[in-house]
Amino acid sequence: MDRLPESANNSTKRSIFLRNLPKVEIHLHLEGAIPLAAIWELASKYRLQKELGTFEELKNKFRYRDFAHFIETWIWLGRFLKEYDDYRFIAEAVSQDLASQNIKYAEMFFSPSRDSAKHLNSCKITEAIFHGLEKHGTNVTIRLIADGVRDNGPDEMMRMVEKMRDVKDLGVVGIGVGGTESMYPAEPFETAFERARHYGFRTTIHAGEALGAESIWAAIRRLKVDRIGHGTRARDDVRLVEYLRNDQIPLEMCPISNLRTGVVPRMSDHPVEEFYRKGLKVCVNTDDPTMFNTSLEGEFSALMDTFGFEERDVAKLTENAIDSSWGTPAEKENLKKSLADYVHQVSD
Repeated sequence: MDRLPESANNSTKRSIFLRNLPKVEIHLHLEGAIPLAAIWELASKYRLQKELGTFEELKNKFRYRDFAHFIETWIWLGRFLKEYDDYRFIAEAVSQDLASQNIKYAEMFFSPSRDSAKHLNSCKITEAIFHGLEKHGTNVTIRLIADGVRDNGPDEMMRMVEKMRDVKDLGVVGIGVGGTESMYPAEPFETAFERARHYGFRTTIHAGEALGAESIWAAIRRLKVDRIGHGTRARDDVRLVEYLRNDQIPLEMCPISNLRTGVVPRMSDHPVEEFYRKGLKVCVNTDDPTMFNTSLEGEFSALMDTFGFEERDVAKLTENAIDSSWGTPAEKENLKKSLADYVHQVSD
């Protein structure tokens, strides 16, 4: 671990604390976490660099007018994933990047049924990702969540669930659904989520990101999900906030993502601090770190700057992520021990 010189200022101390913190995140999309250098390499492979212009222009591609523009860009990014080996390649690149950030455990969404992957077999995509993750498996543990797309409808979601049953032993621990929340409500996916639970999968859904509290209520009451992705708009309903607190339903919050897509106009308007202080089971995640130019270290730093979070708050948010994760009891125990040992060490 980096040693702090006696003369180190608070900014340096914070940076070193966050860098060396054994981090955990449970709302991270594989496709949105591909390092820029890997995207550039794929563009070269498919001779798409002319379309992108320069490497600097590639960086500028990930700026959004609104949430719909973000979804449009996310679909565009899928053009670079044409073969099974592309999935292996990006999984290896992402796992290496996570390991370099001292992220010890992550649960990562992947979208085997997205439009750009329909010519590929979902099970073989999963296998390719699994093999890509293996290379850095000693440095970071990554579990997979197969993410359906609301826009593709409940029948496609059910087909995905059935296929994922066959590759569950490749680290697939959960089923989720994302996509255009404002146009496709949760209720039609009820049967698919029931089937997923029957097969032993844990469940989550993106809700309360582009729609209000009613979307979160539907996820809880109709889909019976274990966790809520984002949940930003829960603050619209006092009863919902109380319910989330009392039942300790985990919220996979992604503050910088919500800022970049216009879900909140300013970081100071994000409810993460309010929910955390009220005792909701909140954890902090990057969502699509490359697409939002963020990292888990950057997320925590923004919370410290905006809301006055302290090191003990960051540690608690990390503990919440461990509690909310779908790792094995032994994995959770080891993660908590590493976190406690680190906090004790830096407090000496």
